[in-house]
Amino acid sequence: MSKRVLIVVTNVDHYDIDPSHPTGLWLSELTHAWDIFEEHGFEQTIVSPAGGRSPLEPRSLKFPNYDKSAKAWHTNPERMALLETTKSPDEIDAAEYDAIYFTGGHAVMFDFPGSEGLQRITREIFERGGVVGAVCHGYCGLRDTRLSNGDYLVAGRNLTGFSWREEVLARVDKLVPYNIEAEIQERGADYTKAKLPFVSYAVVDGNLVTGQNPGSAKETATKVAALL
Repeated sequence: MSKRVLIVVTNVDHYDIDPSHPTGLWLSELTHAWDIFEEHGFEQTIVSPAGGRSPLEPRSLKFPNYDKSAKAWHTNPERMALLETTKSPDEIDAAEYDAIYFTGGHAVMFDFPGSEGLQRITREIFERGGVVGAVCHGYCGLRDTRLSNGDYLVAGRNLTGFSWREEVLARVDKLVPYNIEAEIQERGADYTKAKLPFVSYAVVDGNLVTGQNPGSAKETATKVAALL
């Protein structure tokens, strides 16, 4: 049987602090992973905190982020339809999946952490040795996830994710609801990042795989695939 991967996307389309400022799924963080998992013959399902539509981050549709992979998805009606009909956590049986992979975009900061359904799925996959992956802001989905013993999943784990320096350089440090780099460390994670912003950087710690930024999506997905 082929391996099964659950890919997590957001339902949020704007910043709470400034509703006129749009956000959403960072498309290439989905497509780069999808392409790699597809090459390996993995079966993929898309889930979101609320189910249904996952809007796209407008900035992910511009150069240099709008690359061949993202464009191929964006111009394919069948692929785009997958983002209109995502599953909800209640529809997912974690036992059927070998890995969960959290995509990013600033939107996930608002709806990933509070999803008890995603936390349940993540915990169940992780505790039976499945792979938990996250790229860029995707690690917001790991911030509040606890294991069966009450410990944070990230406690004592080596990981990475979008850095505060990158938030400042992206000029959204005044819009984001919290500093995820700081908060993940408050949960006991051993956070590291690349010496330069926006370059590919991924960390593997057992069955936890994390990538720092959009440019890390291919490396992160490749490392997830290798574990599978």
